Amino acid sequence: MPALNAVVLTDLTFSWPDGTPVLAGLSTTFGTGRTGLIGANGTGKSTLLRLVAGELAPSRGTIAVLGDVDYLPQSLTLDADASLADLLGVRGVRDAVRAIEAGDPDPAWFDIVGDDWDVEERSAAALAEVGLPTDLDRRVGTLSGGEAVLAAVTGVRLRRSPVALLDEPTNNLDASARERLYELVRGWRGALVVVSHDLALLELMDATAELREGGLATYGGPYSEYSAAVAAEQEAARQALRTAEQKLQVEKRQRIKAEEKIAHAERQGRKDWANARYVKGAINERRNSAEKSAGSRRGMLDAKIEAARDAVANAEARVRDDDRIRLDLPDPGLPAGRRIATLTSADGTEIVIQGPERVALTGPNGVGKTTLLERLVVNHGDRYFGSAGGPGVNHGDRYFGSAGGPGVNHGDRYFGSQAETDATARRGRSRPGAGPAQADAVAHTLRVGYLPQRLDDLDDDASVLDNVQAAAPGVPSGVLRGRLARFLLRGDAAYRPVGSLSGGERFRVALARVLLADPPPELLVLDEPTNNLDLTSVEQLVDALSAYRGALLVVSHDHGFLDRLGLDAEFVLDDSGRLTRRR
Repeated sequence: MPALNAVVLTDLTFSWPDGTPVLAGLSTTFGTGRTGLIGANGTGKSTLLRLVAGELAPSRGTIAVLGDVDYLPQSLTLDADASLADLLGVRGVRDAVRAIEAGDPDPAWFDIVGDDWDVEERSAAALAEVGLPTDLDRRVGTLSGGEAVLAAVTGVRLRRSPVALLDEPTNNLDASARERLYELVRGWRGALVVVSHDLALLELMDATAELREGGLATYGGPYSEYSAAVAAEQEAARQALRTAEQKLQVEKRQRIKAEEKIAHAERQGRKDWANARYVKGAINERRNSAEKSAGSRRGMLDAKIEAARDAVANAEARVRDDDRIRLDLPDPGLPAGRRIATLTSADGTEIVIQGPERVALTGPNGVGKTTLLERLVVNHGDRYFGSAGGPGVNHGDRYFGSAGGPGVNHGDRYFGSQAETDATARRGRSRPGAGPAQADAVAHTLRVGYLPQRLDDLDDDASVLDNVQAAAPGVPSGVLRGRLARFLLRGDAAYRPVGSLSGGERFRVALARVLLADPPPELLVLDEPTNNLDLTSVEQLVDALSAYRGALLVVSHDHGFLDRLGLDAEFVLDDSGRLTRRR
């Protein structure tokens, strides 16, 4: 195996037991540096990692790997009672060292330890480096989700396998945990293949490999260089397509002109016959010769047209069809100075979102960002939307409450009227018996659109059109179908059951239902919208939001995504309920 190749795939083919193909005849290599593996959801990225790790066996082909492989899957199965040493994967070696130090001379212990006598010290140092507790006996159940992922990645690094595979390691990590993981990756030794849609992580890669339409193409450099290379390739491909299409039109025009000449010659031949201008035998001979010549010319011109069509088809195949979402959304008609929502910090500071402002809410996991959003929009059977005034109104399955109306009890959450709520409580202090102060939020509009982390409130049995029509009952179905096409839900796709859609399609339905609501939302609330989206879907989300002209409040740890939204402000929520402006 060449020294620069850590993994070599030859004619790799894999299908699921039901016959569904995933990979077919894939031949490629991964180098000894850091490689970012990208591609649309469903193209087989995670399956490819599992094949390289040996968790799956190929249907055909071979996989050659330079040494042992360490693999961290996208979803970790954690035993809450396991220790941090278990999560790091060093418990066996540590126990062997302790047994030897206690005087047990069993040779098996020495075989387990090998040269790793300092495993406990190295483990503690590695944990400290990423800001994690260094007690190897600590229970995994006492760690946060982000800490557990960081510990697991630290374990992969500690074990020092020649090849390491990480599948979406930054999913659900907050900004602080992501930064610590980035530091781990920057100092990684050995071959590393990372599946991710995190642009900041992908910028740390030495190469970028794209799995697309059954093939894998590798580009030198991080994601930004890959993106520039693909953009240049696509511009050349589009130019080649335009040239091929023009050539096809030229050949078609030549064919028409040739037919006109042939038709003229045939008319002249019939006229000569009728006028007996030539001897009949000579006329017949000329006619036969003309027919042969015409047939030959038609055949030649048809061949040129067919060749031009093939050239167009080949050029079209090189042009990507990663469609962008380009929308002309209904205008919510939101005045610039209108109060839309108020976020109240635990220290009493009020943050007012006015007009079509775009605000991000960030902070560590577990501090209550989603809870704060749910104070604007509560999913508890009906949906509660806080209003600046007027009585509560019931619209189908949605309850629109009022800041001046009676208090409404939704399960264990109480939403009181402004008249009934003590002014000090509105400034972040706790209500009697309600526990410590925390951040609060209220919307000053009935028209709130909410896209939660989980898209499980779509009706899987209903069609795409019916799901969206429920949010826009007054819009004719024909008009709505036209708007759905802008979300890349074209033709018969509008009539497919939502349960049959891919993850990306399902996301676009949920987004369309919010953005195409009638009347359009004045405030759009998004909770971690890029979690589990592939890069193409993130691009489509950015495209859609660029066309939205209302107010936006978004929770996200993905700063690459936030930087593309044209934010007016970003506020950080801490574990005491305080909101601090970052930008």
